[in-house]
Amino acid sequence: MTDRSGQYHAALASPRRRQVLDALLASPEPLDAAAVAARLGLHITTARFHLDQLAAAGLAHRRQGVEPRRGRPRMLYAPTGAPRDEDARGQLIDVLAAALAVTADHAAESVMAGHRWADSFDRPDPADPIPGLVGVLDRLGFEPEPGADEIRLRACPFREAAREHPDVVCAVHRGLVDELLGGAVPNARLLPFVEPELCLVTLGASAERR
Repeated sequence: MTDRSGQYHAALASPRRRQVLDALLASPEPLDAAAVAARLGLHITTARFHLDQLAAAGLAHRRQGVEPRRGRPRMLYAPTGAPRDEDARGQLIDVLAAALAVTADHAAESVMAGHRWADSFDRPDPADPIPGLVGVLDRLGFEPEPGADEIRLRACPFREAAREHPDVVCAVHRGLVDELLGGAVPNARLLPFVEPELCLVTLGASAERR
């Protein structure tokens, strides 16, 4: 069976995608992209993108409409069931982070966990890994904003756990970033909480200055 845990997490990490899922859950019948777009005030292309992401993560299923019509068949979407309990997921992350924090070498273990996590994603192009890294960070819900020599992370799907155990959670993220970059940007650094709601991945000269 395909492991969709990464896709699932990425799907629910997006506030807009959760709104799309809520619209499906609230509807007594399947909806197409046009109906979702109208309910949420989205462009139909944006609505269709989020619906397809939910379907890829196993949170929604899609089927073609059976009514006769010209042109492209209408695709209908319905939720596959109630989403997992996000509070329970958050509590589990807290418990795991707290447990790892008491180990003798938790920093190194956390970085290695990030390296292993990277194996669940497609590796970026070694010649130009930044776009691939940004893509993974976006899927996970970090809302990355790439710049000339840094990537600004406006969100964190593990923020509460990271505040409580930054030496564990942020170290996992650092290992993930390092492994995805594969040494192509040797001075890259993850700087957590440079502002209360902002983390940075510094690259090149920016990393050296900091």
